[in-house]
Amino acid sequence: MKLGVHIGYWGLGLTREDQLAIVREAERLGYDSVWAAEAYGSDAATILGWVAGQTTKIRLGSAIFQMPGRSPAMTAMTAATLDQLSDGRMILGIGSSGPQVAEGWHGQRFGRQIQRTREYVAVVRKALARERLEFHGETLELPLPDGPGKALKLTIAPVQDRIPIYLAAIGPNNTRLAGEIADGWIPFLFSPEHIGEFRPLLEEGARAGGRSLDGFDIAPTVNVFVTDDVDAARAAMRPMLALYVGGMGSRERNFYNQLVQRYGFEDAAREVQDLYLEGKRDEAMAALPDELIDLVSLCGPADHVRERLAVYRDAGVGTLGITPLAWDRDGRLEQLRIIAELAAA
Repeated sequence: MKLGVHIGYWGLGLTREDQLAIVREAERLGYDSVWAAEAYGSDAATILGWVAGQTTKIRLGSAIFQMPGRSPAMTAMTAATLDQLSDGRMILGIGSSGPQVAEGWHGQRFGRQIQRTREYVAVVRKALARERLEFHGETLELPLPDGPGKALKLTIAPVQDRIPIYLAAIGPNNTRLAGEIADGWIPFLFSPEHIGEFRPLLEEGARAGGRSLDGFDIAPTVNVFVTDDVDAARAAMRPMLALYVGGMGSRERNFYNQLVQRYGFEDAAREVQDLYLEGKRDEAMAALPDELIDLVSLCGPADHVRERLAVYRDAGVGTLGITPLAWDRDGRLEQLRIIAELAAA
């Protein structure tokens, strides 16, 4: 099981020097990859380009590029450029984001997501293969008909013969689609104990795509805080978890809330959402069950975290992307080192 480090959304508490120190330490420790995120602040592509010029070995992952914010051709251009800048280290993670961001920030309708994603990935692959971009789908038409559009092909070549494409997905249909069309799957709030529910979906998708899951990378993002103070460790997890379960989406369409309900925390998920949407964020954080925090995070004493790392490994996780939840540079560097040691043990 390889390790990755998520530097998350840029500019939230750490300086660029702090972030660069974290990336360089991860590279020194042998972490396989570094991942940058985007929502409606910093964009991931700029950060990855900056990191590419100041590292030599660590692979660069987008987690994720938002599909509503880029045409598939633009995503292919960006991925190819980053692959050249990094000498072949790019991992292209993409996802549909959510309806509030897609429609409120990017002005793109959030609908028909399965078909949109399938066609989006097909166009990206076609562009990266430097084929002339002619595509006639249900949601994408290239070139546009009855106009001056021309079927063009990418003028630069990626270093990699095939840039791996990872799909961020948590719902059953999107997870199935990841198995069908992607090279890897990026789940969030992933429970390795529930791999028995996820793997059949991936396998069903792979069969639909006429392939196997050989070489397919399960690459969850996991929040981490190793300390002997269990209550402090769980407390570090509560703000982010409450945000996603309670406030990342509307009451009717919060995919993370629905996921937690499928884990068996129906009542808690509804309570956290009610409190969060009422503006009672402290109460929402307090309403998160300890059992849920432990299920989807790596937190607590070193021996416990070492055991949990083995559970992730046994579940078939190929790349474990950790987000150290210490709130300063030194704390995050310490968490990086601890996880590297525990994973090697």
